[in-house]
Amino acid sequence: MRLPRFLITFVAAITTVSAVLADLVIPDLAAQHAFNPGWPPHAKFHDAQYMVMTVLLGLIGLTLALRRGRDALLHAAAVLSVPWVGMIGALLFPGTAAYDPEFADRTVFVLGLHGQVFMAVVLLLVLLGAAAAARRTPAGPAASP
Repeated sequence: MRLPRFLITFVAAITTVSAVLADLVIPDLAAQHAFNPGWPPHAKFHDAQYMVMTVLLGLIGLTLALRRGRDALLHAAAVLSVPWVGMIGALLFPGTAAYDPEFADRTVFVLGLHGQVFMAVVLLLVLLGAAAAARRTPAGPAASP
């Protein structure tokens, strides 16, 4: 179970830091989020809420991923999928978009998807693959490390 644990731990680390980096720290991206003067205070509140929630989910996922046993890994994968599924699911609501129109020329697209959405898809596929591999590993003390 070393590869599934490594992959899930890797996603946990990315989940823990990515929202804060993208929405608050990296200047070009933070200008589109926390420091966007066009966003009203309530929108900034929800951005901050998302950052805090994602850090907490990442840390919970990391804690679970480092525990012994297949079930802990599967629970970690489930917890870590929440912010990424939420990002994709948010696009289903009317009037939402992955980026604001004034930043269209500064938005990165990968294979036709907004960069963050592409990252969400990739990380969800990694979690799915790692969880499937963990499920195929026999449960028990020999499979724990």
